[in-house]
Amino acid sequence: MTTILDPTDERVPVRRALTARPESISGTVALLDISKPRGDVLIARLEEQLRERLPGVTFKHYAKPTFTKPAPEDLRRKIAEECGFVIEALAD
Repeated sequence: MTTILDPTDERVPVRRALTARPESISGTVALLDISKPRGDVLIARLEEQLRERLPGVTFKHYAKPTFTKPAPEDLRRKIAEECGFVIEALAD
Protein backbone atom coordinates (compact mmCIF):
# COMPACT_ATOMS: atom_id res chain seq x y z
CA MET A 1 0.00 0.00 0.00
CA THR A 2 1.23 3.49 -0.85
CA THR A 3 0.62 6.41 1.48
CA ILE A 4 0.29 9.86 -0.08
CA LEU A 5 1.12 12.74 2.26
CA ASP A 6 -0.64 16.03 1.63
CA PRO A 7 1.13 19.10 3.10
CA THR A 8 -2.06 21.17 3.26
CA ASP A 9 -3.86 21.66 6.54
CA GLU A 10 -6.81 19.40 5.86
CA ARG A 11 -8.74 18.51 9.01
CA VAL A 12 -10.28 15.57 7.18
CA PRO A 13 -7.75 14.17 4.70
CA VAL A 14 -8.98 13.53 1.17
CA ARG A 15 -8.53 9.98 -0.08
CA ARG A 16 -6.55 9.90 -3.32
CA ALA A 17 -5.44 7.04 -5.50
CA LEU A 18 -2.26 7.03 -7.56
CA THR A 19 -2.74 7.41 -11.29
CA ALA A 20 -1.57 4.40 -13.26
CA ARG A 21 1.94 4.91 -14.60
CA PRO A 22 2.49 4.66 -18.34
CA GLU A 23 4.83 1.96 -19.62
CA SER A 24 6.89 4.57 -21.46
CA ILE A 25 7.20 8.32 -21.78
CA SER A 26 6.76 9.88 -25.21
CA GLY A 27 5.54 13.14 -26.68
CA THR A 28 5.92 16.35 -24.71
CA VAL A 29 6.79 16.86 -21.05
CA ALA A 30 6.02 20.15 -19.29
CA LEU A 31 8.67 21.45 -16.90
CA LEU A 32 6.83 23.78 -14.52
CA ASP A 33 8.86 26.26 -12.48
CA ILE A 34 6.73 27.37 -9.53
CA SER A 35 8.87 30.55 -9.20
CA LYS A 36 10.72 29.70 -6.02
CA PRO A 37 14.38 30.76 -5.86
CA ARG A 38 16.67 28.50 -7.92
CA GLY A 39 13.75 26.58 -9.38
CA ASP A 40 15.02 27.48 -12.84
CA VAL A 41 18.40 25.96 -11.96
CA LEU A 42 16.76 22.74 -10.80
CA ILE A 43 14.65 22.51 -13.96
CA ALA A 44 17.64 23.10 -16.23
CA ARG A 45 19.62 20.32 -14.53
CA LEU A 46 16.61 18.00 -14.53
CA GLU A 47 16.08 18.60 -18.24
CA GLU A 48 19.73 17.71 -18.95
CA GLN A 49 19.32 14.41 -17.11
CA LEU A 50 16.00 13.59 -18.78
CA ARG A 51 17.25 14.41 -22.30
CA GLU A 52 19.97 11.77 -21.87
CA ARG A 53 17.43 9.14 -20.80
CA LEU A 54 14.56 10.17 -23.08
CA PRO A 55 16.09 11.31 -26.39
CA GLY A 56 12.78 11.26 -28.32
CA VAL A 57 10.85 13.40 -25.83
CA THR A 58 10.20 17.14 -26.25
CA PHE A 59 10.41 19.40 -23.19
CA LYS A 60 8.49 22.67 -22.80
CA HIS A 61 9.10 25.20 -20.04
CA TYR A 62 6.35 26.96 -18.11
CA ALA A 63 6.38 29.14 -14.99
CA LYS A 64 3.80 30.09 -12.41
CA PRO A 65 3.63 33.83 -11.67
CA THR A 66 4.12 33.13 -7.94
CA PHE A 67 4.69 30.12 -5.72
CA THR A 68 2.20 31.41 -3.16
CA LYS A 69 -0.89 30.56 -5.22
CA PRO A 70 -2.03 27.70 -7.45
CA ALA A 71 -1.21 27.98 -11.15
CA PRO A 72 -3.74 30.13 -13.00
CA GLU A 73 -6.46 28.23 -14.83
CA ASP A 74 -5.26 29.40 -18.27
CA LEU A 75 -1.74 28.11 -17.56
CA ARG A 76 -3.08 24.74 -16.37
CA ARG A 77 -5.27 24.46 -19.46
CA LYS A 78 -2.37 25.34 -21.79
CA ILE A 79 -0.12 22.72 -20.20
CA ALA A 80 -2.88 20.09 -20.41
CA GLU A 81 -3.45 20.87 -24.10
CA GLU A 82 0.24 20.88 -25.06
CA CYS A 83 1.76 18.17 -22.88
CA GLY A 84 1.14 14.61 -21.80
CA PHE A 85 3.24 14.83 -18.63
CA VAL A 86 4.14 17.52 -16.07
CA ILE A 87 7.10 17.80 -13.76
CA GLU A 88 6.72 20.53 -11.16
CA ALA A 89 10.01 21.72 -9.69
CA LEU A 90 10.45 23.15 -6.22
CA ALA A 91 13.70 24.65 -4.99
CA ASP A 92 15.19 27.04 -2.46
